[in-house]
Amino acid sequence: MSLGTAAGLEKAMEECISLQPYVRRVHVSINRKMLKENVFGYGELEGRMIVAEVQIDYEGEVVIARLQFDAEKKYPFMSLV
Repeated sequence: MSLGTAAGLEKAMEECISLQPYVRRVHVSINRKMLKENVFGYGELEGRMIVAEVQIDYEGEVVIARLQFDAEKKYPFMSLV
């Protein structure tokens, strides 16, 4: 991944997630400030770089969930918002 391909990767992730049943809205963002290029000119995507939010509608019940890195636990967690 590079700064030039980050937007395309965000869109691809959104499109893939939106294929899941009951997903009504999805937004994915990659923290570009955390992207470090290697000697080959690209970087690796890590869970800590991603913030994703989905809205799920199941039989009229709507929930919003967010995947975000928890710096204290050093792990990306999903939570209901």
